[in-house]
Amino acid sequence: MHWLQHLSRHCLLLLACLSALTLAIPQEERVSNFFGRHTGTSGHTNNWAVLVCASRYWFNYRHMANALGMYRTVKRLGIPDSNIILMLADDTACNARNQFPGSVYAKAGRHLDLYGDNIEVDYRGYEVTVENFIRLLTGRVDPSVPRSKRLLTDDRSNIFVYMTGHGGNEFLKFQDNEEISAFDIADAFEQMWQKKRYNEILFMIDTCQANTMYSQFYSPNILATGSSEIGENSYSHENDNDIGVSVIDSYTHFVLEFMEGINKTSQVSMQDLFSSYDPVKIRSHPGVRSDLFQRPLESALITDFFGGVSQAEIFPVIEDADTTTQHIIRVSSPDHVVPPDPVSPQAHNGQDFDKANATAVMPQKDAVALDVRWRDIRKWTSIVIVGFLVGWVSLVR
Repeated sequence: MHWLQHLSRHCLLLLACLSALTLAIPQEERVSNFFGRHTGTSGHTNNWAVLVCASRYWFNYRHMANALGMYRTVKRLGIPDSNIILMLADDTACNARNQFPGSVYAKAGRHLDLYGDNIEVDYRGYEVTVENFIRLLTGRVDPSVPRSKRLLTDDRSNIFVYMTGHGGNEFLKFQDNEEISAFDIADAFEQMWQKKRYNEILFMIDTCQANTMYSQFYSPNILATGSSEIGENSYSHENDNDIGVSVIDSYTHFVLEFMEGINKTSQVSMQDLFSSYDPVKIRSHPGVRSDLFQRPLESALITDFFGGVSQAEIFPVIEDADTTTQHIIRVSSPDHVVPPDPVSPQAHNGQDFDKANATAVMPQKDAVALDVRWRDIRKWTSIVIVGFLVGWVSLVR
């Protein structure tokens, strides 16, 4: 029985110490620890996807299936439609030659319809142009363009850019009408970096001589991969006899096959994806460029680009010109991303902010000072209580 009395005293002492430690931790630090506990090495708070099918016409059925396959994957892994920009000629599902109207399939046998499951095409038909693509990336859009057609990213956004179509050495054709060059994309990414429109970019392209399309990149934090080397073609994977054309490209097929084993909580890295490339099966030599990327590929998770995130960015205490102190916590999640609207007057007015996007606001400097004094009082009170309990335990013993 004597040891039970000592055990209860020790438990009481331990509980008092834990309580004092909890009370002594500043409120801001506790909030930061709570919201920041899911933050990985990437430092991003939201993911976006830009998916571009640069082809049109029925015989390019496979390119549309490529883009729709990527669209299904990023949605399945948690990126909502509000964070996906899909550029598609959209002339295949309802084409007169399609024996399965309103449907697009990526495998012979037609077990999975990629088109009929609630898709949202943002740029359709002749809206899929080089100009619109560059304006989308750089944010130089007309004020009349709706939010659904804008890339509303910031410096904490990871962006997955996927492109497919017909191309060659450092160019990709857009609907057999115009071309975009590797220099155009490189300069667009540099503008995005200078304007703080991304944290990291994963650039993936499936076209002939695809690896030449990222040869001119020079901006930081870009990871790039392509389907074929210079001088190589990018081949289709299989045909469907009933549809009458190739239904998907080989490189995209094997990437999507790998992604089927990924879920929202997977810890599979980008290195694992790149290691799965098999030139014999793909019938070309996929490439990877990582010299601009700041992290080891082993620590870059696939979900850092393909999955949804729900994290918080905690802003420091700032002071306005009218000496009002504000403390703002902005929460970014797949369903609610709140970057500044480039055409909104509030984006250019430092004195205004959206109160709906602020989780906590400390309105006055006096309130902040009072909170600091109250924390000090609680800390020293906790210390006194612990000292009293230690003394009491010693006297009892």
